[in-house]
Amino acid sequence: MMNGSMPQHHAARVEAAIASGQAARSALVASWRRSSRLHHLDPSGRGSPHRLTEAELGQARERIAPLLAAAQGAMDRLYQAVGAAGCCVLLADDDGVPVDRRGTPADDATFQSWGLWTGALWSEEHEGTNGIGTCLVEQRPLTIDRDQHFFTRNTRLSCTAVPIYDHEAALAGVLDVSSCRADRTDAFASLIALAAGEAAKRIEADLFRRAFAHARIVLTQGPDGQCGGLIAVDADDLVIGATRSARLGLGIAPGRALQPIPAADLLGGDTAHDHLAGGQRAVLQRALLRAGGNVSAAAKALGVSRATLHRKLKRFELNH
Repeated sequence: MMNGSMPQHHAARVEAAIASGQAARSALVASWRRSSRLHHLDPSGRGSPHRLTEAELGQARERIAPLLAAAQGAMDRLYQAVGAAGCCVLLADDDGVPVDRRGTPADDATFQSWGLWTGALWSEEHEGTNGIGTCLVEQRPLTIDRDQHFFTRNTRLSCTAVPIYDHEAALAGVLDVSSCRADRTDAFASLIALAAGEAAKRIEADLFRRAFAHARIVLTQGPDGQCGGLIAVDADDLVIGATRSARLGLGIAPGRALQPIPAADLLGGDTAHDHLAGGQRAVLQRALLRAGGNVSAAAKALGVSRATLHRKLKRFELNH
């Protein structure tokens, strides 16, 4: 239980940090300042988090149905890793509303009383500095630990949040792991952040594959040699989609539908393109053999135009 001086002490500390001008140097104090000056919240406020009605929650879930579907497996695995340590896993939409969660039944009453439940409003506008809301504003993985929260009533929480981007690289929601245990260590917090980050990547990859189910999915290489993201390539060898990490690596603007780009132009001579080219060459050779060398028949079998097939044959120096 908090002692009687805790609300006043925390509120005074928040206000002193804002008044000192630290917002220019500290992302945390900048968030406190937004909470206070922009959203007119009082750090000592005692009201419970606002909640959507069941009908409103249903509408929110329907609006992000593809994300919900893509997140199920990753949320299950993440919860299996952290649930026994007093953590719950929340999937929030881009308004900061948790629309799905995983939690241990023994801890449910605690989390529900704190508002860490589906239908609660966890945007900075409503709850001040917190994992979900601040992650949405800053669009980066972060942890808001205990008294880093804006509201005194949230200072028993430790929340790690990771942004999730959709198939067009637009911000779609947040994956959050929140702890109700006072003995959470920094080492465990680091493991939670790592696990949440990996889970968010799996969700983004699944969301992307579902959105481009009829395209070939190709891995791109990051500068460190690791997977830099995913691109979707159609039957005409045009890139029609790219994840946010792939766009960042390839210099493509995030957040909007991708204008089709020839894969050869986009990927140049990297290993992903070499792999793609080798695979296409084999496909073309098989199609020509099956069609007895008839280009029109091979094009029809591949589902491309005769002109497109001629272009591909010339590119791969295949005789016909």
